[in-house]
Amino acid sequence: MYYLAIDIGASSGRHILGRLNNGSMELEEIHRFPNGMVEKDGRRVWDVDELFTQIKAGMKKCKEAGKIPVSVGVDTWGVDFVLLDRQGQRMGDAVAYRDGRTGGMDLEVYKVIGEEELYQRTGIQKQIFNTIYQLMALQKQDRQQMEDAEALLMMPDYFHYLLSGRMATEYTNATTGQLVSPETKDWDYELIRRLGYPEKLFQKILPPGTVLGDLKKEVQEEVGFNCKVVLPATHDTASAVAAVPTDSDFPLYISSGTWSLMGTELAEADCSAASMQHNLTNEGGYDYRFRFLKNIMGLWMIQSVKKEIGGSLSFEQICGLAEKCTISSIVDCNDDRFLAPGNMTAEVQAACRESGQQVPEGIGETACVIYNSLARCYAETIRELGTITGQAYSGIHIVGGGSNADYLNRLTAGAAGVPVYAGPAEATAIGNLMVQMISEGDLSDLKSGRACVRQSFEIKEYRQRSKQL
Repeated sequence: MYYLAIDIGASSGRHILGRLNNGSMELEEIHRFPNGMVEKDGRRVWDVDELFTQIKAGMKKCKEAGKIPVSVGVDTWGVDFVLLDRQGQRMGDAVAYRDGRTGGMDLEVYKVIGEEELYQRTGIQKQIFNTIYQLMALQKQDRQQMEDAEALLMMPDYFHYLLSGRMATEYTNATTGQLVSPETKDWDYELIRRLGYPEKLFQKILPPGTVLGDLKKEVQEEVGFNCKVVLPATHDTASAVAAVPTDSDFPLYISSGTWSLMGTELAEADCSAASMQHNLTNEGGYDYRFRFLKNIMGLWMIQSVKKEIGGSLSFEQICGLAEKCTISSIVDCNDDRFLAPGNMTAEVQAACRESGQQVPEGIGETACVIYNSLARCYAETIRELGTITGQAYSGIHIVGGGSNADYLNRLTAGAAGVPVYAGPAEATAIGNLMVQMISEGDLSDLKSGRACVRQSFEIKEYRQRSKQL
């Protein structure tokens, strides 16, 4: 029995078929495609039509391979959304979170509700691109579109709607927008009314594992088969965290990719002033756990530098060059200056110059600064989490594509002073598949799913201390 995870990230997407064989999960990549923001009418937007074309293209390959999934689920990044009219058609473009339209929108929101009260109500870390600020930008810049719209769907919800014909909002992704109550696990409608956002836009929130229904007839005809559409944990980090191969109730993890999401799990959200001060967030997770974490800029910095000055070098080769460098400069990875600079390399150099440190030259030194800065940031975040939760963490699980960064893993183990357990790299797709398998009854619950991940995939251990930090 096959299940299909469609995992779409900021730079690429992939279709992963999964099945259980003697208690172990087996994966097969069936399709991969590029993704990225495009410039249109002065905005950074997602080409959602092309993304849906690729979703169907990968499903057709399942048919061609004779491997028909029993269900399919889509996960993506958070906060971004589309608006639909009363005919169910998309209105305008899907503006990307790195677009500059939200500049100053935090101040507009704070005219209605103070920053401290907002955190107490939602528990969500302030990020200027959160849905709450994107909607304020829309209200200020294109109020008519907001008033004319009948529905708002987060990105994966939109693709599930196109597949199944059913509008719904999945819980984990909805929480990233800073408009959901951690107590009710539903939209904070009082907050929404205070901000003047139309209540009609917000669809019913459903938990991961919900079956939306079958594929629409026209989709069935195009891809060549029918299957169920099942909500995974549609926020990619929520799926990745579900797949952390741990037997601990309070695992310490880094979901490492374009972003580094570092945190632990809580049974109840911590919306305290101390958590807010440390810029920690309480995003929704599978089984209504809370992903108590910090958003760290992550490998976006390395990805950008590679494009700018890396030429044909692979990430592995860049790691090798960085490891040979002795530069000790450190930058603040969480500084907004690294969110969407015109040139990441120049921005890192400028940050070092402004702080009186050695300015990196070339791909090796620049990558060395970034990797060491990330490791330092991880170590500081562990200390913050320990202070807030009162937990002592004996190791870090690193999952996602960044778990393959051998040099960074060793630096992290050295900076944090605890072992690092790296893998699986495809944690997001695995978590997506895991929820579908639980929904179908092939796995019993989250605990059995994580045990399955531990036995199915290689986990590398790092204990070496870094000589850099």
